Formats: sequence, structure tokens, C-alpha cells
Amino acid sequence: MAGQESFRIRNKLLFSVAIFFGVCLIGVLGYYVLFGWGLMNAIYMVVITIFGVGYGETEPVDQTAERIFTILFILGGNIAAVYVVGQVVSMMTEGEIAKALGDMRESRRVEGISHHTIICGYGRIGQTLAQELAQSGSPFVIVDLDKDRIAQAHALGYLVIEGSATEEETLIKAGIYRADFLTTVLPQDTLNVFITLTARNLNKNVRIIARGEQPSTEKKLRQAGATEVILPASIGGLRIAHTITKPALTDFVGGVGGTDFHHLGLEIHELAATSKGHLVGWNVGEIQRQAGGNLMILAIRRASGEMIREQLDKVAVEAGDSLIVLGRKEGLPEFLKTGVTDTELI
Repeated sequence: MAGQESFRIRNKLLFSVAIFFGVCLIGVLGYYVLFGWGLMNAIYMVVITIFGVGYGETEPVDQTAERIFTILFILGGNIAAVYVVGQVVSMMTEGEIAKALGDMRESRRVEGISHHTIICGYGRIGQTLAQELAQSGSPFVIVDLDKDRIAQAHALGYLVIEGSATEEETLIKAGIYRADFLTTVLPQDTLNVFITLTARNLNKNVRIIARGEQPSTEKKLRQAGATEVILPASIGGLRIAHTITKPALTDFVGGVGGTDFHHLGLEIHELAATSKGHLVGWNVGEIQRQAGGNLMILAIRRASGEMIREQLDKVAVEAGDSLIVLGRKEGLPEFLKTGVTDTELI
């Protein structure tokens, strides 16, 4: 739409310029052909007439026909000149107005969402993340400064806030107070640390997932308030190492994506226990025995955000806990489907 609007405004400007030069050509031909003036004198007369310089005529305008033609040319030339100036001003103001209206529409759409993810940086990782969230139907907002990447995200229908994620104002526009997650996936560790610190100061409860290029940055990101730190280089290195040292297992299991788990006939769910759910008070061992070996509880996330991964058998489920469960693709046992909120993670 923005490209069509730009094309329309440009055509209007070109049309007005064509009219202006057409009027000038008519004036030159009138003096040169109809009244027999010299070509240079005709051009000079046209220029001083349209721009109102006020110099004297190069040849006398004493015939009635010449005077009528000159009056008509003054009117036509000035109208054409004003029209061109108007189109130039219109092109500048319409472009600014269109951009302002577009920004207002974008802001209203962002204000209408909550429990969303803010993606800081629409580079390679940000693009992959946005694609996955879009496929899963999870709401998200992209924050970036690069105009080409912003245009690319707009073309895909994504919500975008143009600005630096290091600025509080930009994060507020992106809905930091209403967001559940913020991911900062820029290639510069210093920016990721600063964005993490800024976001944590604005929202104490948002889960922040930060990218780190250097292993030494992980500690700084956690001190700044990151909930989780992802090191793409380490993950990639481990994947390559496993392909070399454990080729059979790697060929069978594949990577770590959800598609590979589905290939194995498995799914990972997050079961959020409600305050009145019947699972409250059960321990993990009891739940797994009741399921008859058809699932494995991988972790428990407490309402405070604490993640318990080890020695789970005797850990009791509390109201507000979330169970991370690995089960068969056929579905969870019926007794697990009541009193919980089920979210398929993979």
C-alpha cells in the first residue's frame, strides 16, 4: 500500500511539471511563430513573465493580439507554476502524513495486544523466531532500527516498532508492561545486556530470553535480569560435535526442533495447575505411575519462576505450578486434562 501511495504522488508531481513546461512551450511558440519574435527573445519573455521578474520586454508589446496573448500567458503560466509548487508541497506533506497515519495505526494495533513476545532485533535469529511464533499463533511485536528489515517484516504482516530497544520509550511502545516475554537477539552482546537491564527495570515479571555471543557474557546477562541466556555458537558447536561423535544417535533423533520430536511420536506439553485442580498436592512419582508409563515429567516451573529439574519423584505440585511433560503423540491421559491449562510446546 505504501508503494502504491508513493507511486501515485510521484505521478501527480510529474503530471504537474509536464503541464508547466507545456505552458512555457506554448508561450515560446506563440511569440516566436505567431508574432515573429526571435527565439531567444521569446524564451526570455516567457521566463520573466512566469517568474514575475519585472524586467522590460525585449520587443514592444503594442499590438492587441500580443497583449491578449501575454495576458492569457501570464494567467496560465502563474497557475501552472502555483500548481507545481502545490504538488511539491503536497508530496512532502502527504508522505509525512501517510507515515504518521501508518505509525498511529501500528501503535493502536500494538496497544490492542497483551501477553505477547517482544523481539528485539529482526536479523537471522529474529526472523526465525518471528516465523515460528507466527506459525504457532503467538502474538509478538518486532523492534528494529533497520528500514530494510522493517519493510521486510511489514510485508509479512508483522507488528513492528521502529526504534532502538535500548530506549525505554521504544519498549513502552512495544507494550513491555503487558508482555509475557522479551527476547533480545542482537549480535552485539553489549546491546543485549543493556536491553535486558532496561526491560527488567520496566517490568519485573517479564521473562527475558537473551542471546549471548561470548560465554563470558552469560553472567552479565543474568546479572542484568535475563531469565534465560542462549549461546547460539555453543549450541551449534555441540550439534556439530554430536554429529561427529554420535552419528547414529544424531541421525535418529535429529536436531532439537519440534519437528524431530513429532517424528519420534512425542510431544512436549506445559500443564499449568489451577488452584482448584485435582493435581495439586500430588507428587511427580504418583502422577507418572497413574499415567502408566505413558509420560515423563521433565520439570516443574514454580509460580515464582523457579525451575525444578532434579529429584522430581517426591516433589509435590502446588497451585500455580506448570508441569513440563513429555508424552506420546496420541495424547495425554484423560486424568491430566482436567483442572489444568494445556499448552503444547513442541
